[in-house]
Amino acid sequence: MKSSPKRLRRIEAVEATAGHRLRLRWSGGAEAEIDFRPFLRRRAFRVLASEEEFGQARVGDWGHSLEWPSGAEIGADSLWLETLSATGHGDARTFLEWRHRHGLSLMEAADALGVSRRMVAYYSSGEKPVPRHILLACLGWEVVSDPAHSEPTLEGAAPGLLPA
Repeated sequence: MKSSPKRLRRIEAVEATAGHRLRLRWSGGAEAEIDFRPFLRRRAFRVLASEEEFGQARVGDWGHSLEWPSGAEIGADSLWLETLSATGHGDARTFLEWRHRHGLSLMEAADALGVSRRMVAYYSSGEKPVPRHILLACLGWEVVSDPAHSEPTLEGAAPGLLPA
């Protein structure tokens, strides 16, 4: 899945299919079919329960959203996360959600994890798999960055937990 980190991802085409599914084609060439049914539970999307309304999905201005005649609209960022999951890049989705949750730029995430900005861009786009140790480092960063948690300590660690 290639996508240039220098350009924003845009939706180039959408096709609504039976069962409230969307086929999306993205700038950069990524394609996916996503299940929209979980979104229908949200008040803003209940009007799309009608297959007729749902079938009228169209790409919004500049490819940054999908919109329907009823006024329902969903941003490309949300759909990109679904695309990552649908294309087997759940690790990239988890990583990108971590970055977004904490408002981290590529450089800030790179500094937090001790990796290059380029690797953060690769992980965020799904171009390279996110190693397990990086995902674990993200969790650890959350713990030590959360003011509700006290400073982590190794004192009193369970015997045998740490190497001698």
